[in-house]
Amino acid sequence: MRPVYAISGGVSKFAKARPDKTFQAIVKEAYDYAIDDLGLEYGAFNEAVDGSVASYFSDHFQRQLMSGIMVQDYLGLCPKPGHRVEGGGATGGLCFQEAWKSVASGHMDICVAYGFETMSHVETWKGNEFIALASDVSFDYPVGGFYSGYYAMMVTRHMKEYGTTVEQMAHVSVKNHLNAYHNPYAQKRNRYTIEDVRHSPMVAWPLTRLDICVMSDGAAATILVSEAGLKVLESVGAKIPRPLVRVTGIGRGTDAMRMADRPHVDYETFIREYATGQERASDETKKYYMNLWEHGTRYPGVHSFRAGRTAGNMAYQMAGICDPLAELDFIELHDAYTSSEIQTYEDLGLCRYGEGGPFAASGKTFMPGVEYGLDLPEKPECPVNPSGGLIACGHPVGATGLMQAVFAIWELQGTIPKHFGDPKLQIQNARKGAIHSHAGTGTYVTVSILERED
Repeated sequence: MRPVYAISGGVSKFAKARPDKTFQAIVKEAYDYAIDDLGLEYGAFNEAVDGSVASYFSDHFQRQLMSGIMVQDYLGLCPKPGHRVEGGGATGGLCFQEAWKSVASGHMDICVAYGFETMSHVETWKGNEFIALASDVSFDYPVGGFYSGYYAMMVTRHMKEYGTTVEQMAHVSVKNHLNAYHNPYAQKRNRYTIEDVRHSPMVAWPLTRLDICVMSDGAAATILVSEAGLKVLESVGAKIPRPLVRVTGIGRGTDAMRMADRPHVDYETFIREYATGQERASDETKKYYMNLWEHGTRYPGVHSFRAGRTAGNMAYQMAGICDPLAELDFIELHDAYTSSEIQTYEDLGLCRYGEGGPFAASGKTFMPGVEYGLDLPEKPECPVNPSGGLIACGHPVGATGLMQAVFAIWELQGTIPKHFGDPKLQIQNARKGAIHSHAGTGTYVTVSILERED
């Protein structure tokens, strides 16, 4: 495989509604931004690019099949190759990895990955129905299968199993909203307290409105290139941002659509097949997990995402990461719910299964230099969702995973102050970051590792 560099990205403004533009024009906002950041004329880039990958979750929102090819035409990329990917909430993450594969394989030297969603075209209840179609329509959907209900069920099991509290979940919401306060592209730029989160309208106990991401209109685009692609772009006048950002690892995992179909594994199988290398190497951690199993814990159960652990382990192995908490400088993580962020801390090995709740309130995932108004016992160690995440930045599904990639690129380039007009969210000397994209109740999950290359 050839080295692949993520050299540029752009995002549109995420908003509840963008009645000012068509979905094609919203994508062009992000696409133009990414090209402009290279200092290139539009035509020069379009001449140089080899092809594209398009990302959008649902044809239903814009009532238009093959929307991706309409965007391809609008951007002036016809007749160059392109294709559309779809994988629920993980669509953007899959798109990023498909573009990576096109370049790593030698099929292309310059590939653009773009994604979008325009969810405001339908009423909120109808949008929730469309999203619910990403559950099993023969079994789960007919018995009230909206996703807030699924995640409420999962976190109540997490609470029973591990003692997770609603206040710990609220820490995630406060953190992500405060981060988004400094992000001009975010949909919800608000300051909240733990009490605000808990007193907001209840949606599905224990999840309140401020525990849940919002539907959005928006788009994002990233440009991935090989070393040959760098030379091509420089030959037509591109000013490639330095330092370069290299994609050093990708991972994917899957699981059964119906949670009832997911098998439990015994302790030995968990340690052998799912435990991280660090967990297997620690006798104390192996005893910790044996104690959980002896007291009735089952994996993955409905409280853990086996696909997330699979994707994380695969990406870490490829990138040579042994201790993600210590080695990653930040993670942009799919926080459709505060509870799923806590569950994913455990899946990605930032803490052990069962410790996600205390970890959320510890301070380790918070940004240094941002005043959250919380009494945090520990210092930031690996900020999670410095952009504000889905909860506050917004969740135009096909764009979300690519939005994460754009913000990760900017963090590693050290250009957050330039793009945000505010230095608060710039992690000093960031060298490695991860982006995590998640679909359904953990049916598709992607993890990609990006690294600054000096």
